[in-house]
Amino acid sequence: MAELAGGDAHILVVDDDDRIRTLLKRYLQERGFRVSTAPNAAKALSTLNSLAFDLLVLDVMMPGMNGFELTEAVRKRGDTPILLLTARGEAEDRIKGLSLGADDYLAKPFEPEELVLRINAILRRARPVTAAIRQVAFGDWHFDIGRESLSRRGEPVRLTGGEAALLAALAASAGQTVSRLSLSERTGGGERAVDVQVTRLRRKIETDPKEPLHLQTVRGEGYRLAADPIFED
Repeated sequence: MAELAGGDAHILVVDDDDRIRTLLKRYLQERGFRVSTAPNAAKALSTLNSLAFDLLVLDVMMPGMNGFELTEAVRKRGDTPILLLTARGEAEDRIKGLSLGADDYLAKPFEPEELVLRINAILRRARPVTAAIRQVAFGDWHFDIGRESLSRRGEPVRLTGGEAALLAALAASAGQTVSRLSLSERTGGGERAVDVQVTRLRRKIETDPKEPLHLQTVRGEGYRLAADPIFED
């Protein structure tokens, strides 16, 4: 098995072929990645509005907006690394994809292990500009993501396993909206369980849980932790 550079990296796979999406999701999850999928460019862009990803794997030959056009749209929004997949391996297509801002290009059919190696290489290159958040601070509170430990003014505060998992998922994307579905996948419970854990957390960290300052609701999308991130060196 290839060594993982991304660890808990979150990847979005965009392909109109249901079978390929399912196979790639299963294979990448087995290699330690978190994986979300989208069947087309429109769904991918909608997902990108609510979730942050470490890397996008895009099929080029999709109906409607194709992978090249999606790459252009993504580049207008940010610098998330992109790996293009296509059955068209001609040099001009590779050049076009790279010129539009893709980080790498892999022609179909390919060996799954090669895909993992290319993903790891991209993540290693991106690491200096996408360093992982190690800790967060908000108000009088401090949370260590790796240890899942919460403290207030230096004094430890007990969290249940569910509360710690939820806070870790939110802290890892501090300042960004995380969907209820993504939080449920990260914490191992359903979306209703996420809402319950949010209510419990607010009772611990908010002065007024009904008017939260730190753990905010983003209506119709999910939740956001308003916190200052502390990155790894």
